[in-house]
Amino acid sequence: MENSGQLIKVLIHVFDDEVYTKKSNISPNPISLPVNPESFTKNFKIEVNSDQGQGSQNTDPKFSKTPPKELKLDFIFDGTNTIEGYKYNGDKRSVKDQIEFFLSAVYNLNGEIHKPHFLKLIWGDGIKFQGILTNLDLNYMLFESNGDPLRVKASATFLQYIGQRERTAIEKKESPDLTHSRQVKAGDRLDNMTNEIYNNTKYVTQIAKVNGLTTFRKVIPGRELIFPPLDKTSS
Repeated sequence: MENSGQLIKVLIHVFDDEVYTKKSNISPNPISLPVNPESFTKNFKIEVNSDQGQGSQNTDPKFSKTPPKELKLDFIFDGTNTIEGYKYNGDKRSVKDQIEFFLSAVYNLNGEIHKPHFLKLIWGDGIKFQGILTNLDLNYMLFESNGDPLRVKASATFLQYIGQRERTAIEKKESPDLTHSRQVKAGDRLDNMTNEIYNNTKYVTQIAKVNGLTTFRKVIPGRELIFPPLDKTSS
């Protein structure tokens, strides 16, 4: 990936906290991959429950959840001096030292937080990803006469990680399994508000009952209404 003739490196920003505000004191930070990957893979999944009823030939898959995204990168650590301009974060280091430093940033436990670092990966406009390392395979390909590695292919998998506060803000607490409160605005209708939360208007009479309303056709602006989980609204 290039910009105005300059090579843009994959940068990995290393953090001590799950909200990605406290940068780790490792140096340098961010670190860059010595050789950019030829490609990268983003993995998106949707999990469904496809249990089949007894005596039924077909299933009606029900949405279960959306697991965190994954990012997979394949790249190399090199010590052959055959790649023009190859330096690891500005220095010429042995492959052993390159890997040791990389592991200290993305894999080893941080003694202060008792868990690996949180990472932000950025590569131009192609990769903007925050998460943690979940898997790293190192394939040793070339060796010096004394057995030290000269070239190692790395395959790294990162799992998206979003802190609890940010995740709650993203989800906006719209799940029907949570209790919601809504302040009525001018023009609001109880059936529309019920449909917004439960994706169904059939609970409108039960919601009116929960809130002590004698009718669901007219609600007073400014009033706070409660919308509890579905199992608590059954009559």
